[in-house]
Amino acid sequence: MKKIRVYELAKEYNMTSKNLLVKLEQIGINVANHMSTLSPEDHTKFIDFVKGELAPQEEEKAPVEKKQPEKKAKKKEPKEPKEQKEERPAQKKQSKGKAKRQKPEQVQEEAPQRPARSWQKTKRGTRAQYKKDKEEKVVDPAGSEIEVDDPISLSELASKLHKQPTELIMKFMEMGEMYTINSSLPFEVASLLAMEFDVTLVQAQSLAEIEEERFDFEDEEEDLIERSPVVTVMGHVDHGKTSLLDALRNTRVAKREAGGITQHIGASEVEVEGKKIVFLDTPGHEAFTTLRARGAQITDISILVVAGDDGVKPQTIEAIHHAKDAGVPIIVAINKMDKPTSNADRVKQELTEHGILVEDWGGDVIAVEVSAKTGEGIDLLLEMILLVAEMLELKANPNRAGVGTIIEANVDRRMGSTATVLLEKGSMSIGDNVFAGASYGRIRTMINDKGKRLKHAGPSTAFEITGLNEVPMAGEKIYVTEDDQTARLYAEKNAEKERKDRIHAPKKVASLENVAEGQDEVKTLNVILRADVHGSVEAIRQSLEKINTDEVMVNIIKAQVGAITEADILLATASQAVILGFNVRPDNNTQTVAERENVEIRTYRVIYDIINDVRDALSGMLDPEEKEVVEGNIEVRETFKVPGAGTIAGGYVMRGTISRTSMVRLIRDGIVIHEGQVSSLRRFKDDVRSVQTGYECGIGIKNYNDIKEGDIIETFIIKEIQRSLD
Repeated sequence: MKKIRVYELAKEYNMTSKNLLVKLEQIGINVANHMSTLSPEDHTKFIDFVKGELAPQEEEKAPVEKKQPEKKAKKKEPKEPKEQKEERPAQKKQSKGKAKRQKPEQVQEEAPQRPARSWQKTKRGTRAQYKKDKEEKVVDPAGSEIEVDDPISLSELASKLHKQPTELIMKFMEMGEMYTINSSLPFEVASLLAMEFDVTLVQAQSLAEIEEERFDFEDEEEDLIERSPVVTVMGHVDHGKTSLLDALRNTRVAKREAGGITQHIGASEVEVEGKKIVFLDTPGHEAFTTLRARGAQITDISILVVAGDDGVKPQTIEAIHHAKDAGVPIIVAINKMDKPTSNADRVKQELTEHGILVEDWGGDVIAVEVSAKTGEGIDLLLEMILLVAEMLELKANPNRAGVGTIIEANVDRRMGSTATVLLEKGSMSIGDNVFAGASYGRIRTMINDKGKRLKHAGPSTAFEITGLNEVPMAGEKIYVTEDDQTARLYAEKNAEKERKDRIHAPKKVASLENVAEGQDEVKTLNVILRADVHGSVEAIRQSLEKINTDEVMVNIIKAQVGAITEADILLATASQAVILGFNVRPDNNTQTVAERENVEIRTYRVIYDIINDVRDALSGMLDPEEKEVVEGNIEVRETFKVPGAGTIAGGYVMRGTISRTSMVRLIRDGIVIHEGQVSSLRRFKDDVRSVQTGYECGIGIKNYNDIKEGDIIETFIIKEIQRSLD
């Protein structure tokens, strides 16, 4: 007798896993769940039990099946009624009364043979009676447990409780809460309401948990074999991560990156002493914090690259946090040791301030001094990676359905939707049915980092696949399924869950307080974003959202992978948006439409330029800052009353310049009495535009006459100063 899993045994005997677990417990076999494995002894014990309990039931069914043909034979024997029917017309002619008496007998014989309609009269009753009977069959859920999702809409909850939605709304009103039929109820709120009807709600298992139980289960120890380590290269921008990886795999990668910056995650494999190491190169710019976090979560070892001449920087600290949060061991690579200004001891000192104590200083973190330029220390670094991997005892089961992670995804003009996969467990082959989030399909091609086409791949392998119906989200788990229906089913469920999450997501609503305080008067820059890969879309989106302030903000209307299309131009026209393209270009037709519709398209190759341009645009949208600049002041020495002009002050310009267009402030005994505008400015009988220091003049204040000798008239202007987000 062989080993067998619980769910396989349940399938063999046409039972549910839950019922089988109960049976096993009855005969003294204790198992954890449906994925547990029964030993040969327990398997034999269960079969003996089944023979005693289930076999007799199957034997009883056999005689019943043998009797059925006899019944059919009896029905076929009587053929006399046909002869009677032939004689009936003659009988009718002879006596109508006899025919009337015989007719009811025939109806009674034929009635049982007709298929009766579900609502047809049986006794005395109609369709209404049938509906009433059907309603009476509804079971009252009181005292039972009902499984529901979290959150659940009020209408769905009403259906589960067999109540009218209005009844639930009234219950909520009694509890002091106001909900509508379409309101989304958290599990706690729904549970409180269900208790009013003596019903206990049980939170349904999430789709992610179901997927994990069915596809991503833990393997038995005897099925595991050694696998290759997956290594992430992390660190600050321009500290030489890609150059170091270039030296590790003896290829030239850094030169292909625009501006020397790695724009998205890449995966490559290196063979050392007959053993394989998988490297993930994560971008160092701060915009890719999310990608670096994702890289740390799916790797076994993290190489922290620190430039010997620059030391620990902000992104270095972030990389340390990501590695620690993921529980990944760190190997420090102190790079650029070929430079005379490099100081390894200073780097080690700075690392201690962030909880990284290297072996030289009595800690347990390996530190290797390297030079990506000269190749110094590269071999030692590879040896240390293999040593740490050996200590970790990394294992996986290759003989099972594959489970991996989407590292990157994009749209290729020739190949369609492509995704870079890091396979963690099991195997993946050409023709396998897979799903990742809301995407699904059948694998058409598998290509590794060297451009070689693969037919089959095992654990700790990175490769690019095609065949998915749409571009998956970077970071999604990808699962191999037994058939295409299963893959499609789970992908559609995930898509529906994403849709519900968007609907139920809390939205910012305008309130009277916000309107009164002017908080909702935000100037918005509408943007349509297109990029070559999903990781870049995500990183640029997060970077732009960080620029938002209370006064100005970026509204990303659309952010997708792929080339700029005419549909984007039409959307930009309707929403008055700017189109930003990262490593993508519009074709000639799209460019022509954009020029005709006056839509601005800006394309970039380096992420810094996008962020800086958008920041400058938002800075220009800021309301300018108003600053008061005092021009000069006049001492009032005499006042004159002029008919039709009011009181005119004769004074002496003590400081600065007095302008006809200036604002004025009347000061008496050091206290501001009035602020207004200049109505007239004269020297002797001539109107003048300005008066300099040391000259006398006559000045009038618009709509104000309370001017006295000894007052000071101060003139000033309001200057607008352009603000910046920096």
